[in-house]
Amino acid sequence: MTETDHRPSPKAPPATTARTFFISGFGTALEFYDFIIYGLAAAIVFPAVFFPSFDRTVGTLVAFAAFGSGFVARPLGGIVIGHFGDRIGRKAMLVLTLLIMGGSTFLIGCLPAYDTVGVAAPVMLVALRLVQGFAAGGEWGGASLFGIENAPEDRRGLWGSFTSAGIGIGSLFGTGAFTLVTLLPEEALQAWAWRVPFWLGGLLVLVGVVARSRMPHEERRTDRAPRVPILAAVKRHPRQMLLAIGVAFGYNTLAYIGTIFTVTYAEERGYTSTESLLLQVAGSVAFTIAVPAMAVLSDRRGRKPVVIIGTLAYAAFFFVYFPLVDGHVLVLATLAYVLVNVLMAAPQACIPAFLGEQFSAATRYSSISATYQTGAALGGGTAATAATALFIAYDNDPVGVGLYSGAAALVLVLCAWGLRETFRVPTAHLGTDTVAGTYSTTCSGAA
Repeated sequence: MTETDHRPSPKAPPATTARTFFISGFGTALEFYDFIIYGLAAAIVFPAVFFPSFDRTVGTLVAFAAFGSGFVARPLGGIVIGHFGDRIGRKAMLVLTLLIMGGSTFLIGCLPAYDTVGVAAPVMLVALRLVQGFAAGGEWGGASLFGIENAPEDRRGLWGSFTSAGIGIGSLFGTGAFTLVTLLPEEALQAWAWRVPFWLGGLLVLVGVVARSRMPHEERRTDRAPRVPILAAVKRHPRQMLLAIGVAFGYNTLAYIGTIFTVTYAEERGYTSTESLLLQVAGSVAFTIAVPAMAVLSDRRGRKPVVIIGTLAYAAFFFVYFPLVDGHVLVLATLAYVLVNVLMAAPQACIPAFLGEQFSAATRYSSISATYQTGAALGGGTAATAATALFIAYDNDPVGVGLYSGAAALVLVLCAWGLRETFRVPTAHLGTDTVAGTYSTTCSGAA
């Protein structure tokens, strides 16, 4: 079976670095903006707006559980959207995911509060989170592949990391938007101001849709693609798929502890909502700057060293992070957030290329989307809730969260170690038997 070629046709304009970043990174920035504003609202506003019958800490726990519900739909979105991405091409699916994401985000901003319609309010909130999750399930993989499949041979790590940089940019915009609305009086924040970032996110997605509608058309030969790409991928790459799920599980657990739970932690330690969000802004800036640097390092030294060493350092630093924040010295707390995000950038920068390089072109969209989103659902969907529950169980002592992070890091490291090192394998040979033969010997030394 000849595999489907998803590179642009010869008549299409070439994909430059800036063009690829805008299509891949900016679209993901808008998608993650939507996710981060929901996570921040769950930590700051939603306990009072949608779950007022609980006390603050338990209300936050329930709000995080609603946040996690969106992850339930992500594997399904990855499989469905990935299927059509492999069968008919990347472009249509990447436009569709942004439209769905933007529409559901805008509607969240329009929801009535619990005091107005009762239990229907949180039910509608969870329903829209499921829609968001479905769209996000197909977004990340397709955006990553657009960068990887159009990259020069020695820049797949960098071009694939545009989605990771987009995560940082989206987080920066999201935390910045929420920081601004928290400057308003508490009554205004809970009454209407929290809705503004959601409305803005819905409108900004239109910019990404316009950019993606001008993407180069791929050369598509759907008659040569597998009839059911995900089943073909499971049959051809079973080991890689299981290990990729483990990598995604470990990373997403660490990432959502580092971006969502830390907002609640700072507030529990006496920081104001505005201060905790400013700390997140500093971390987002550091993450966005660190991602391309880590990606370039992976193009030169290999994916495995950057992922493994960065993950171990990230998990170890959590036991330093909490005392720095507890000291309530703003400079030290800022340093803590910056370093956590720099270390978090190490695995995230490499994961798009590292996972995408494990699979063949004809099933790559389905493979990377299904595996990453399954791991994200198992890890990221439960991370903030589990961390908050451990924090409560340990009587507001973060040691349980630190141990939880260490366990997630161990899963990530072991699964990353088990995957092939492919940074020197030509794009045309990725996911083929050639990887296990001619190139594996060359690449193994870099691990």
